[in-house]
Amino acid sequence: MKALKTVFIVMLVSLGIASLWNHIPIIKDSAHLVLDPSVGRILDYNIDIGMVVVAALISLFISVIQKYTIDNESLKQLKEENKKLQADMKALKDHPEKLAQLQTESVKKAFEMMSLSMKSFAYTAVPVILFFRWFSDYFSAFDPPIKIFGFLNWFLAYIILSILFSTIFRKVLKLP
Repeated sequence: MKALKTVFIVMLVSLGIASLWNHIPIIKDSAHLVLDPSVGRILDYNIDIGMVVVAALISLFISVIQKYTIDNESLKQLKEENKKLQADMKALKDHPEKLAQLQTESVKKAFEMMSLSMKSFAYTAVPVILFFRWFSDYFSAFDPPIKIFGFLNWFLAYIILSILFSTIFRKVLKLP
């Protein structure tokens, strides 16, 4: 329950930052002060390569935080137990009372996995929101809108690249 409260508070803070971005100058100005000369310069050098580098760095940051804030052994064990429960549920699909009991147990395991996984969210949500708001400002300055790799908007390019890099970093860092 504590993990859910933390996630809820972090989500509220993140939403506050996102919604107050243009209304409280210190939020926007601080992000620009840090990101313009660093990430902005990388993107200015070459937008395509820059987006690849930035997406990789953000994905690496998130993956490293996950590696060191989550009890990965417990998470692996819960995933294995849940996989076994799924197999048992398939075998017992003709026995509704036993199936309901296994489903309840499966939901409990899923909740435990979510609670473990969300711990890293508390450390990554605010920086990611700041990056997204900064990205929005950076890319809105271009008229006509700039396309990553000639055809993707910045958001779609970031999502695709972050999925790719997250998958790679999860394997390299042996995350469940």
